[in-house]
Amino acid sequence: MSQVKIVGVGSYIPDLIKKNEDFLKNEFYNQDETAFDAHPEVIIKKFKAITGIEERRYVDKNLKTSDIATFAAEKCIENANIDAETLDYIIVAHNFGDVGYNTQQADTVPSIASRVKEKLDIDNPSCVAYDLLFGCPGWIEGCIQAQAFIKAGMAKRCLVIGAETLSRVVDPNDRDSMIYADGAGATILESSKDSGGILAHKTATYTKTEASYIYFDKSFSPNREDDRGYIKMYGRKIYNFALSKVPEAMKSCLEASGKQIDDIKKIFIHQANEKMDFAIVDRFYKLFEKDMPENIMPMSINKLGNSSVATIPTLYDMFLKGEFEHEALESGDTIIFASVGAGMNINAIVYEI
Repeated sequence: MSQVKIVGVGSYIPDLIKKNEDFLKNEFYNQDETAFDAHPEVIIKKFKAITGIEERRYVDKNLKTSDIATFAAEKCIENANIDAETLDYIIVAHNFGDVGYNTQQADTVPSIASRVKEKLDIDNPSCVAYDLLFGCPGWIEGCIQAQAFIKAGMAKRCLVIGAETLSRVVDPNDRDSMIYADGAGATILESSKDSGGILAHKTATYTKTEASYIYFDKSFSPNREDDRGYIKMYGRKIYNFALSKVPEAMKSCLEASGKQIDDIKKIFIHQANEKMDFAIVDRFYKLFEKDMPENIMPMSINKLGNSSVATIPTLYDMFLKGEFEHEALESGDTIIFASVGAGMNINAIVYEI
């Protein structure tokens, strides 16, 4: 039986660097609109210690999500050395659509995927383009759907993109606004007679009490001029949820793959929060009564921040392009992709290079 493999990667990382010290003039408030009693310098220092973020990237004023998704797709298509007209599906994972600079209003008609197809100048009407809203795990879920299409004989080649411009939907008066960033990553998956590829996957959605852990609401500032919405979250609840559920999903996925814990070469996890990510992977290894190996988990969050659906494909592209010194993957290596995000959704893929 043929396997489904990633045959091309590409990413777009914005040029504009936003450092932590750029937030020193922000006035931060709590959810109840009371001001933080600490100086912004102290707040930022604590923020860095918890999240690991030193800086993040924002897009230029003239760019939107569909633009950077296209940039990543172009690089991916070039890397795969394929004709874009041969794509059967374009799946774009995002959460807020095209949001213009200084507007905070999402534009999703037509879909981001249709806009990407248009920008790629693809004529083929059988190339189906659609959007996927699945929180931060959207890119992984897009890969899972692409595999399903290919395995079912409905497609031979799929382009899966994760793209987001979170800088357009952050509340400058919310401390959590410092977490978010912009970026886009793309992968092409196709049927292959080679061994390896996607060996197993796992997805779950928790909504009984968890659905609104990440939500959209007005600014925390008591001096706000309107009630436009911004991305919000209950950080502590998400942290506890992730530590409880993500390692279990990774374990279930690994067991379904037929691989062993010692077979894992690298884990590419959603770049949400450095402290949380290390805790998730450590707990995953503890489920197998193992210690977490050194250098098992490449990280980009310190320089790129949290770009939601884009964090894993951009990180994977960077790794494959040699941006992590003295680290590489070889044919036959086993890796894991894993994520958690709004919904609350979690997922994982065990993949053999």
